[in-house]
Amino acid sequence: MATAAAVPALRQPSFPEFCPVTAAVNTMARAGIEERGAIFTRREVVDFILDLSGYTADRPLHRLRLLEPSCGHGDFLLPAIDRLLAAWRVADRPEPVAALGNAVRAVELHRASIARTAVGVIDRLVDEGIPDRAAEALAERWLVQGDFLLSELDGRFDMVVGNPPYVRQELIPDALMAEYRARYRTIYDRADIYVPFIERSLSLLAEGGQCGFICSDRWMKNRYGGPLRALVAGGFHLKTYVDMVNTPAFHADVVAYPAITIIARDAGTATRIAHRPAIDSGTLAALASRLRADHEPDPATGVRELRGVASGADPWILESSDQLALVRRLEAEFPAIEEAGCKVGIGVATGADKAFIGRYDALDVEPSRKLPLVMTRDIEGGEVEWRGLGVINPFGDDGRLVELAKFPKLRCYLESHRAQIARRHVAQKAPANWYRTIDRIYPAIAGKPKLLIPDIKGEAHVVYEGGKLYPHHNLYFITSESWNVRALQAVLLSGIARLFVAIYSTRMRGGYLRFQAQYLRRIRLPEWVKVTPTLQRELIDAAERMDLAACNRAVFKLYGLSEVERAALGGNGE
Repeated sequence: MATAAAVPALRQPSFPEFCPVTAAVNTMARAGIEERGAIFTRREVVDFILDLSGYTADRPLHRLRLLEPSCGHGDFLLPAIDRLLAAWRVADRPEPVAALGNAVRAVELHRASIARTAVGVIDRLVDEGIPDRAAEALAERWLVQGDFLLSELDGRFDMVVGNPPYVRQELIPDALMAEYRARYRTIYDRADIYVPFIERSLSLLAEGGQCGFICSDRWMKNRYGGPLRALVAGGFHLKTYVDMVNTPAFHADVVAYPAITIIARDAGTATRIAHRPAIDSGTLAALASRLRADHEPDPATGVRELRGVASGADPWILESSDQLALVRRLEAEFPAIEEAGCKVGIGVATGADKAFIGRYDALDVEPSRKLPLVMTRDIEGGEVEWRGLGVINPFGDDGRLVELAKFPKLRCYLESHRAQIARRHVAQKAPANWYRTIDRIYPAIAGKPKLLIPDIKGEAHVVYEGGKLYPHHNLYFITSESWNVRALQAVLLSGIARLFVAIYSTRMRGGYLRFQAQYLRRIRLPEWVKVTPTLQRELIDAAERMDLAACNRAVFKLYGLSEVERAALGGNGE
């Protein structure tokens, strides 16, 4: 076995002990698997991504450049080297260091991993018949120990491939996170570290180059992915999307929502799409061929083609072209739900439910300082069955915290729970307001008729509440000053609501959708005054009877859906 080559280190400042960024990088370089977000990819999936990226041995790969930005133990790098060597052999084996020295760059922060990978690279080259000294020289040229987001790299690349790390921001030292934010404009909100990995990878692509990654699909629809989606739409081409959720794509079973994307630096507009292929070499090789074919794909083969998927910062719509066309028409013809006079909100988060929530009758405070509370369990059966809980309300009608001196029962109650309430972050940040709930409570909401919608469901679960209860934070609610709320329930129970949520939301394991406010607000709705009295009555009656087929029939009329559009929605309303 060959010994590891000397691996180039990340350039250090003159006085590293005074540089918090360098100290943070050095800490991450010694971190464990979980801290550095390392997930290892199966060989069949690696070969699939290399095929999709065009890194195939029938091309002169020694004249192209490949980058692996987080090479780990070489899951992508070593198979790529196999292909590179096969192409090099066909080219009459020119002198290896001169011919292959610029063909590969592989970056890895973790020192132990890159040392192990260097040994594997050298062994692979020596097995090919390349002399030890030349093999070591190539490994030293190819491998870069350092932080990909900070390391200097020479030139541009024809292919960037890999599985970028998945690391939550809170696991990254503050000084390092600040440096990342200063360098990368796609780090927004709670974006994970794979987002700037994609940004930098795209910035390093040569004209016509392709970036092939397997990583979480959350950025394609979530709020934090908006800047990265805008970057892709503005200068790149989403060529391929393969949904890999619930497939054994990795060596370990991980809780992830992976997808493969091929993003090219070219002017194309068509996106080839496939879903959840079997993970075996033959199936994936055949699928790669269909996804890369010159002719338009036959949907019967499991490959579809859409155009205009990447549009500014908008979430990517990867469903059928008929559904996409329907959504685009409704967006062009009707206002968003809040523009039509409705309000979407979320219930109260207290930060200390055991203190703020209890049996309504047993909460020993002034009557004006508590509200009856509705929770998810109260609406599981499709109607409200209140279990008698209430929430403490420390806010007055003016939206400000009440003075405890004016409410002796409330003061006594809160003081008895002070230890639990005061240790919350919101209380420590403003000690004088230690008794506030995280969210402000608006008592008027309890008195309004409203629709209650749990966050995660397979289908729309929309329950009417007549105006007596205040929603808990795991419930979204919709009120309206213009629409009849029962008629609005019919719309939200129909396939239209599910279409918008399904297209714009991320899916959870098991196919569940997230009925969150950001997705509910995308639903389009006619103005109530423009709905005929007959249709108004039809919508209200359908909702009161909870007749889903009748809801669909009325909603099809409301939006003027054609037969094709009804089919795209999943039925004809019968």
